[in-house]
Amino acid sequence: MDKTLSRDGTLIAYRRRGEGPPLILVGGALGTAATEAPLARLLAPRFEVVTYDRRGRGASGDRSPYAVEREIEDLMALAEAVGGRPSVFGVGAGGALALEALAAGLPAARLAVYEPPYTPGAAGLLFKAGCTARLHRLLSAGDRAGAVELFLTVTGVAADTIARMRRAPLWRTLESVAHTLAYDDAVLGDGAVPAERFASVTARTLVVCGGFSTATARTSSRLLADALPRGRHRTLTGQMRELAPQAVAPVLAEFFTRDVYVRQAS
Repeated sequence: MDKTLSRDGTLIAYRRRGEGPPLILVGGALGTAATEAPLARLLAPRFEVVTYDRRGRGASGDRSPYAVEREIEDLMALAEAVGGRPSVFGVGAGGALALEALAAGLPAARLAVYEPPYTPGAAGLLFKAGCTARLHRLLSAGDRAGAVELFLTVTGVAADTIARMRRAPLWRTLESVAHTLAYDDAVLGDGAVPAERFASVTARTLVVCGGFSTATARTSSRLLADALPRGRHRTLTGQMRELAPQAVAPVLAEFFTRDVYVRQAS
């Protein structure tokens, strides 16, 4: 993997695949560059796809104390290393991070996000506050397994599935990045869609949700699309929180290239 230096001196590891207009994939909670590799391979015939380990994960470095601004600087450093005006696709909390980066001035051509996990409404904000408190208690106690289990439970994974996951080799990998759950939690703020801040995101933005996702995910995705000056919403039939790369790849390819071909033909 290549590496670039973020503003605070943290090394951020990334990998390029394919040729074409640059496209950066921003992973969600507990994800690494390897998590995004299947989607990157599907998009590589049409784009130069960049996957990266967010700070505190995989081959990237980390520094304390954490601040959302540092992760924004990581993404800006990555965009500078890639060159041009890349498009960006973010999944889950990675989508929220991408939105924050564009609001802070990241020069992206276009943006697509899949279900940033905002929790609008009074009940949603209260639920988010409770989860935040529990997560920090677990991490402060060094209970990485408990933090991972909390995240999986909150996102709808059944208890028996979590029990099986605990016995699988993957569990150790999840525990190794459990501390970054606090990073994603910070990116989401209090859980409300920050409509006032995102009013400065002028890039064309596609907000995608799954047809089988929770009512909260579908509602927050539509609220987010409405809050963006050039936002549009799309529902992927048959998809849920765990997005299938083969389902979203053609949607992203069409969105990120549509007007390019129109301009070339005119």
